[in-house]
Amino acid sequence: MREIILDTETTGLDPNEGHRLVEIGCIEMIDRLPTGVTWHRYFNPERDMPQEAFAVHGLSKEFLSDKPLFKELAGEFVAFVGEAHLVIHNAGFDMRFLNAELKRVNQAVLPMDRVIDTLAMARRKHPGARASLDELCQRYGIDNSKRVKHGALLDAEILAEVYIELTGGRQTTLGLATASAAVVARAIAGAAGPRPVPLPSRLLAAELAAHEAFVAALGDNAIWKKYA
Repeated sequence: MREIILDTETTGLDPNEGHRLVEIGCIEMIDRLPTGVTWHRYFNPERDMPQEAFAVHGLSKEFLSDKPLFKELAGEFVAFVGEAHLVIHNAGFDMRFLNAELKRVNQAVLPMDRVIDTLAMARRKHPGARASLDELCQRYGIDNSKRVKHGALLDAEILAEVYIELTGGRQTTLGLATASAAVVARAIAGAAGPRPVPLPSRLLAAELAAHEAFVAALGDNAIWKKYA
């Protein structure tokens, strides 16, 4: 199964207000494994760069002034994406811009039914927890120290790691069959028991503190406290 992990940078928040794409970064994955194939381009947005957007990604009007227009690379982008599913964090934002640019150059838009939104996935998997890319990196122990500013390719690379964690894909590469055989062998020998080394908790300190505060607020007669 071919999937494209995708991220964009823009001049603002809404293409209907004249904002444009300035960067696309794509990572190819096949069967949940990165292939090393990428597609990364900057674009001249043909407009100024608001200070608010520059503060996020650091791409100035001067830097982008000699970059190609989106229409010059639209066909190349569409060919690279092909029929693959698109994996995007907060997909609605990126898709609005991608489709606005594709419409502008008379290319077919990308349908939302081929998009996997990792923000929605994270919220389902960790209800009530923050689900920004940085928060998910902290939760899953992913190094995002190079992410001083947003960048489409770097963010796509980080998102690929987050997506693997969200889908449990990394486990399939860690020899679970061998590990399962070892567990069965211990059980047959009557030695099954707790793990020699407990797995580290994936709960954030803020989540633990919030839970403790919630339990404390239930009162001394709360049924929960009989089990806590």
